Amino acid sequence: MEPPAMVSSCSLRPALGLSSLSSTPLIPFKYHRCRRLLSFPLIDAWPVSRRRGGSFVTLVTKAAAEVFDGRPSPSGGAGGRGGGRRVLKQSQTQMTTPSFPLKELASSVVPAGAFLAATFVLWKVVEKLLMPKPKGSTSTVNKSSLPGIKWFFSPGTNLQSGPSLKIERESRQKLNEFAKELRTFRNVDMSGRNFGDDGLFFLAESLGYNQAAEEVDFSGNGITAAGLKALDGVLQTNTVLKTLNLSGNNFGDEGAKCLSDILMVNAGIQKLQLNSTGLGDEGAKFIADMLKKNSTLRVLELNNNMIDFSGFASLAGGLLENKAIRSIHLNGNYGGALGAASLAKGIEGNKSLRELHLHGNNIGNEGIRALISGLSAHKGKITLLDIGNNEIGPKGAFHVAEYIKKTKSLLWLNLYMNDIGDEGAERIADALKENRTITTIDLGGNNIHARGVSAITKVLKDNSVLTTLELSYNPIGPDGAKDICEVLKFHGKIETLKLGWCQIGPKGAEYVADCLKYNTTLTTLDLRANGLGDDGAVCLARSLKIVNEALTSIDLGFNEIRDKGAFALAQALKANEDLAVASLNLASNFLTKYGQVALTEARDHVFEMSEKEINIYF
Repeated sequence: MEPPAMVSSCSLRPALGLSSLSSTPLIPFKYHRCRRLLSFPLIDAWPVSRRRGGSFVTLVTKAAAEVFDGRPSPSGGAGGRGGGRRVLKQSQTQMTTPSFPLKELASSVVPAGAFLAATFVLWKVVEKLLMPKPKGSTSTVNKSSLPGIKWFFSPGTNLQSGPSLKIERESRQKLNEFAKELRTFRNVDMSGRNFGDDGLFFLAESLGYNQAAEEVDFSGNGITAAGLKALDGVLQTNTVLKTLNLSGNNFGDEGAKCLSDILMVNAGIQKLQLNSTGLGDEGAKFIADMLKKNSTLRVLELNNNMIDFSGFASLAGGLLENKAIRSIHLNGNYGGALGAASLAKGIEGNKSLRELHLHGNNIGNEGIRALISGLSAHKGKITLLDIGNNEIGPKGAFHVAEYIKKTKSLLWLNLYMNDIGDEGAERIADALKENRTITTIDLGGNNIHARGVSAITKVLKDNSVLTTLELSYNPIGPDGAKDICEVLKFHGKIETLKLGWCQIGPKGAEYVADCLKYNTTLTTLDLRANGLGDDGAVCLARSLKIVNEALTSIDLGFNEIRDKGAFALAQALKANEDLAVASLNLASNFLTKYGQVALTEARDHVFEMSEKEINIYF
């Protein structure tokens, strides 16, 4: 073998990864100290090699072949010898660089002119490889065959190290941490990690063998129907897991079928959350088939899907045969009047159901009539009924009122964002006179005025069961506030009163302030967005100076309160040592730093004097 010589051209063979074997020792790049020029050995005669297991493995970069003519080698194979030489000859022809036979180069001294020309060309090649490509360039000279991989001349350095590898490494590390949590903690939150189907397959084994995790949240992770197959065999054997949240994964009807087949024989899951998963009528049918056989599921959430009346009918059939379900959530679907009527048939024959959530299904007056008929004939005990945002008017309120009179189990009733008006409010008020079970009622956003509120507040004189009254988003005005406050001074057991966006103004704040001087039951007061201003805040501050050991939370957000009102409230906090307020919300008002400082100092003063903590929100 001939010794290396200074050359005017070189051939870099295109190869990706490991290629041809050689027993020739490694000849590294040299730096010529006299001329300060890079010189190379003949690569064809002395390949860059690395000893591995008794043999030498050639490490040659593919990028070298791409540099000369700006496109990959036509051979396409790793370690292709012919392709590299062919590209080299083409590039030399284009650049008019003199070409010499290899044997002559190895045995003769290169003329000075040719040597300088070859060195110039070689330097340009190295410059293109080592210098970063300018922004906006469309050239493919420096592109590698694999994204995230940087290529170097030194042997053993052609390893993946770009952003893609970093992301993959971090993802695997996170998944390993999740797998550890599944074996360690009772509640594991993996929501919003976007680990996809591959991640679920990775975690399935840990979930299958875990004896610790009782609640697992896989919501918002890009899981599809294919990924849910990872749970097959896992949920059948796992009896520790009680709550599984798969919301926000768009696996659709196909995923619902896969999951239903798995859960038919599951004996552990008690709460299943499938909100916003793209389920339609077919998916609801698969879920219904599962309900007919599953005997452990207690809570089923199917909110914000695309279930129409046909899907509601299927679920009704499942409820007829199921004897374990306690709560079903169908908020934000498309049941309509027909869906409500179909569901009513299933509810009528089901004894286990306790909670029914149908918020936002466009049921209407006819739908509510059919639903109430089924609820009235229900053989079990419904404790919670959510029929908010369903276009229920005064006629629908009549049917609801009839149910309120008859029920002996209902504790929580939500009629939020319907349109029952004053007429509907009066009918609800008459029904509450006879009801002794409902503790929470939400009538917010129902176009109720002072007349309707007056009818409701009169009931509070005799009703000692109702503790939470929500009337927000109703234009009751200061007159409505006066009616409520006159009753609550000495009557009723209301603990939470919500009057946000009720247009009560500073005058209404005066009535509220007067009520607070005498009331001993109110703990939470919401007065947001009522245009109270500084005058309203000052009125409330005067009442807070008087002994009040019940009120713990006041919400005065969006009320155009300025520093004057803030100073008054700060003085009230300092003056009343027995004040029970622990939370004061003044967000979205017009306070400057002076008002904020005054309130902050008042908070610190209260803590120093009595060690009571007050949370103030600006």
